[in-house]
Formats: sequence, C-alpha cells, structure tokens
Amino acid sequence: MSQEVRKLEPSAIWKNFSDLNAIPRGSKKEKKAEIFLKEFGEKLGFKTFVDKVGNVIVKKPASSGMEDRKAVILQSHYDMVHQKNSDIDFNFDTDGIKMYIDGDWVTADGTTLGADNGIGVASIMALLESTDIAHPALEALFTSDEETGMTGAFGLEGGVLDGEILLNLDTEDDDELTVGCAGGIDTTSKREYALEDVPENSVAYSISVRGLKGGHSGMDINLGRANANKVMNRLMFEGYTNFGMRVHSIDGGSLRNAIPRESFAVVTVDEISKEAFVAETEIMIENIKKEFSAKEASMDIVVQETELPSNVMEIGVQEGVIRSIYSCFNGMYRMSDSIDGLVETSSNLSRVIIKDGKFETQALQRSSIETGKMDVAYTVRTAFELAGCDVEHAGSYPGWQPNMESSILKEMKGLYSEMFNEEVKVLACHAGLECGILGTNYPDVEMISFGPTINNPHSPDEKVNVESVSKYWGYLLETLKRTPKKA
Repeated sequence: MSQEVRKLEPSAIWKNFSDLNAIPRGSKKEKKAEIFLKEFGEKLGFKTFVDKVGNVIVKKPASSGMEDRKAVILQSHYDMVHQKNSDIDFNFDTDGIKMYIDGDWVTADGTTLGADNGIGVASIMALLESTDIAHPALEALFTSDEETGMTGAFGLEGGVLDGEILLNLDTEDDDELTVGCAGGIDTTSKREYALEDVPENSVAYSISVRGLKGGHSGMDINLGRANANKVMNRLMFEGYTNFGMRVHSIDGGSLRNAIPRESFAVVTVDEISKEAFVAETEIMIENIKKEFSAKEASMDIVVQETELPSNVMEIGVQEGVIRSIYSCFNGMYRMSDSIDGLVETSSNLSRVIIKDGKFETQALQRSSIETGKMDVAYTVRTAFELAGCDVEHAGSYPGWQPNMESSILKEMKGLYSEMFNEEVKVLACHAGLECGILGTNYPDVEMISFGPTINNPHSPDEKVNVESVSKYWGYLLETLKRTPKKA
C-alpha cells in the first residue's frame, strides 16, 4: 500500500514522507520522530541539535555561489493529529500510517494522513540531503507538539537561529501565500457530581452520533459542518425535557483543534415512556439529518436499547450541564471587517465527557484580534460557570500580524505570476500557525507560509494532491534560488 506512494514524483519528498509516516508521531508522543530527525541531520554531517522542548534544528551551509544570500529558516512541525474512524483497528502508538494513492490524491486507510505537516517536514529533509539544488544557507527547524499547544514554537529561545527569512511550509492551498494567522486559547470546564441510583422501572439506551466530516477547527469552521457534541446535546435536551431522561455517560469529540465527528452516550428513561421516547427521538434524528443533508450526507445517529447501568448523573447537575452545553457558543463568532472572507473569531466545542461523577468540556477559541479572542473565550466560560463549573483558560498564543511590505513576499508574488501565469492569493488564515509565536523572539525575521493542497486535515478524510506537491516543490526551489541578497 504505502510502497506505491514512495514511487511518486518528486521522489525526494515522497520517499522522506513515507519514512516519516512509518514512525508514530502523535502530538506529545513524537519522541521517536524527534530521534529520527536528529539522526537524519547527523548522518548528513550537518550541525544538528535538539533543544529543551524537542525542536530539532539542522544547519546546512549555502551551496556554491549562494553565500551572499540571506539565510533561510525552513520550518515545519513534525507531530500530527491522530484521528481514525471508529471501525478501524489501528494503534497510533505503534503503527505506521497506511497510505495509498486514490486517483490524483494520496490518503490513508481510515486515519489521518499526516500530510499536515509531514509534507513540509519531508520537503525540508529533501533539501538537506540534496547535492544539486541551489540554495542559501539553510536552517531546518522541525518544531514539536504544534497540534496540541505549539509547545515547540513557544519554547524556542531567541538567538538560536540566524536566518533573516522564515518559510513555514504549513499552508494547505497551493495558490496561497499566508502572511497572518489567528491566535488561540483553550477553555476547559470541570465539575464533579453525585452518582444517583437508576430510577426503578428504567430502561437504558445507547445513542451514537457518527459519520460527520469533522475537520480543522480553524480552517473548516466556516463550512457549516455539524459538531457531534452539539448534535448529541440536542438529543439530551429533548429527551430530558420531554421524558425525564437520565444521563449515565457521554463521550464526545477528541482533540481541541478538530471539529468533533463522533459522540456516544448511555441514557435511561422510564419503561412506560420507552416507545414514545424512541419514536420522538427518531423523528428528531431525521429532522437533524435534513438540516445538515447538504453538508453531512454520511451522518449516522443510532438509538439502541442496552444494558442498564448502575448509576446516573445527579439530576440537578444534569439539567444545568445540558443547558450550559446548549448555550455554549460554537462556530463562527465574527467575520473580519478588513479582510474579505476571513473568519476573525470562532469557538469549537471539541470535547464533552460525563463519566464516573466527573463532567468536563474542552473548547478552543481563535481570533486574529486579541480582544476578540478573549471575548469569545469569556462567552464560553460564563456558559459553564452558570452551571457551577470551574473554568480555566490556558495555552494562549498570539496571532501573526501581516507584513505586506516584506521583500520575500514581493519576490514570491512576482515569481508565482511568472511560473503559473496568474496572481497568487495573499491572505491571512483562521488557523494557528507557529509564525506568530516564533515572531516574539525573532521579530525582525520576514515570514511567509505556503504549501501544497491538502484537504480535510485533522480528519480521516485527509488527503494531499499529488500534482500540487510537484507544483509547490518547484515553487519552493525557485524561491530559494531567488532569495534576496544580504544587506
């Protein structure tokens, strides 16, 4: 399966991508990949080291005749989001990604592919090992733990890098140059609750919400996709309001930066109401499917009778929790007034857990405006505080303000027109890129983010376009050839 991918062109990228994808490298579990990249640089004979937060830095001198050009930092993160379909038997801690070619795309068998940001990492590896590519002095910066906190970017100290230009290879449309991004903050709410005996004469049901598209909680938040946690809570609200339904457990979503695709619950109702409960719930399910029919054709919601649990959630807390989840803002909060089509502020309710006396939600707020980021974060916070939760904000990171006058931007805009006979799109994105954080310790470095076309990152539908990788590779090589001279 994956062997066919190695044969694609440009082979230098696909070979390295295949090697990288054979190594488990989930966020916060990427140590094996760290060792792999360190050994890669050392085998090439270049100065290679790992800093205290797991960033791998490799420095390669300029090729002959390019010594007078500005040094370029090539930056990509080497961790990846771990998501899989529930019916796939796959262990991200031990298994390599199973890739295959699907027409014009490379994708994975029921899991995330890791093209975000593995294609960028593989590109840098190809440049480091090349012997016939013209380039200025290069500093490869492979950052750790980007997907769950940007730990690598936060931990990179000033003075480590000497480059004057940074190319972040982490954009997902090959006709775009990204020059700005949103900042973000995590909001976590928690509270404990008493366990109550299941009321007499109860029957239990399992409810599953599956088959949603999910996707990147920044780049895809404007696409109108369903959030499994919000869908499940609609069923909880109606079941409790109309039939006194009691909640035993809920397990919804996965990672903060992924739109939730699945949610699972176990509930009870009085036996006398079971037929009406099932009938009314099925009607609501059909209505929800109709609402999202254009966006979520594969939505699958199933209600099945199951074994009676030993306890349910304290009823007073249950009511407050269901209402707080309903009132919790999710989706686009505000569009940008200055950049057409850009989501300025958003929130993603990524995780809902009810189990064994503990309730927890996790959410990620994003905004290109710091005050807007905190406004939506407080909006989410207060929804859960009203339900008696302890709420914490953590992991705040800054946005990246565009520099429309940078020399490398002007060079790359002209080069794109020359190579592809059209103008490149210059924009900011509603994702969290590491450039904003890196810029705090390297404020004078000119930064641009670009890359090949990747669809549905952070989901098992992730795929990268083969032709786009070739286009992006050629553009990257020509950009390096035309790097501005030192002042």
